[in-house]
Amino acid sequence: MIKKILLGMTLLMGMVSCTEDFTDWGNPQTNSQKEAVAFGNGSVAPVDVINLADVNTEKVKVASIVAPTSSNAAYTPNYKINFDGQSFDIDADGNMATAELTSYIVDKWGKRPMERDIDATLDAWVSNGSTAVKMATSATFQVKAIPEAPVIEEGYYLVGDMFTTIEGETEINGWTKEAAKAFKHSDKDVYEDPIFTISFETTKADQYWKIIPKKNIDSGDLWAAGVVGPKVDGDDSMTGLLTNGDAKAGKIAKAGKYKLTINMMDYSYTLEEVNYDPFIYFIGATDGWTKAEQKLALVDDAKGVYTGYLYCADPNGWGNQFKFQRVAGSWDNEINSGAFSTFSGAATSEGGNISVNAGEGVYYFDVNLGEGTITATKVETMGMIGTFNNWDGDAVMTWNAEEYCFEATNVGVTADGWKFRVNGGWDINLGGSLNNLTAGGSDLKVAGNTVKLYPTRKTKDNIYCTVE
Repeated sequence: MIKKILLGMTLLMGMVSCTEDFTDWGNPQTNSQKEAVAFGNGSVAPVDVINLADVNTEKVKVASIVAPTSSNAAYTPNYKINFDGQSFDIDADGNMATAELTSYIVDKWGKRPMERDIDATLDAWVSNGSTAVKMATSATFQVKAIPEAPVIEEGYYLVGDMFTTIEGETEINGWTKEAAKAFKHSDKDVYEDPIFTISFETTKADQYWKIIPKKNIDSGDLWAAGVVGPKVDGDDSMTGLLTNGDAKAGKIAKAGKYKLTINMMDYSYTLEEVNYDPFIYFIGATDGWTKAEQKLALVDDAKGVYTGYLYCADPNGWGNQFKFQRVAGSWDNEINSGAFSTFSGAATSEGGNISVNAGEGVYYFDVNLGEGTITATKVETMGMIGTFNNWDGDAVMTWNAEEYCFEATNVGVTADGWKFRVNGGWDINLGGSLNNLTAGGSDLKVAGNTVKLYPTRKTKDNIYCTVE
């Protein structure tokens, strides 16, 4: 077997010289195209810019090849095209797999339909069936291509009948720039994340709507090219396809609260009628993904805003991750990271799960399901401040992980007013009634030395405290 391989190598070496690429060519031949580059004693010339939206074949021509020749005509070269160290098959006519070219561009730059210039080289290989030798490597040339993707604008606005309002004696038409409402979107490139969402309410039935691209809003010409809507006027379907050519107006058949989601990669839309539950339930690594006892409360039933405090931990080393359930113990219609386009503060996305990146502890959450935002603020200190300490500095409490409460002893709060606040500031504070503490509530007027604050709604629907 060794002799056979050595013999094959000897035959192949007889075809080429001993340069680093085993070439024995003289000066390369010229080509009528000025961009042609050397390829042994052949050449390679780029083709025009390739618009992949116009390609409907399995292969696409990326170069014009004049093959290098060999003294042994019995061997026909095979070719590889190289991009950034990656090699792909290419035939003698300069065609490579369309899917491979598309995949390379999308992986490197994304789907945005703009020209991408790829530095490329070609290799020519010959083989006798058991051994292959590189005959030649071309000089660098460029493959220029545009990936196939629809037009996605940087932002979108919703206009329609439901936004018509009366302000004083002035009617604001819902089909104007002044009434237009912006869709929410993440901070990612729109070709990486083509999902836009908006929540709104209509108090009347049969309300018509259309979608305006941001460029039209910015220019002041709402009805310039690019307006998006269904293909059939008055379409009241809850799901469907959109067009930006001769767009018609969709229709909302009945009054209610809605969330409209558009996917501009496939130009689809989904309308959901929204009824927000009074609580959403926290389930995750803290309790081994088996309980949903802590919860956030609904504070804005129009937008679906939930707030509250959650103790987040990772006792099993699984990762400090969690989700929300609409009904405790039920995974139907769960709220995972896909429900949010914006993560702020310590909140992060971990695949399908939500996470916090500041370690174990209690966090204050602001969850807006209507707009798809979630913010987590770690409670570094939970303090009490009031007349008892001249409203100057906090009496800091300690977290009790067994009782799920913050506690302080010998604190000496007085009946002439005090409150709880987070991290020494007033942005997040609690007051009101001992049995139903609320954000920004009034001063507490109860005296005592031992105070326990139960913020996570684990055992009651309200945030509450005890004072003894």
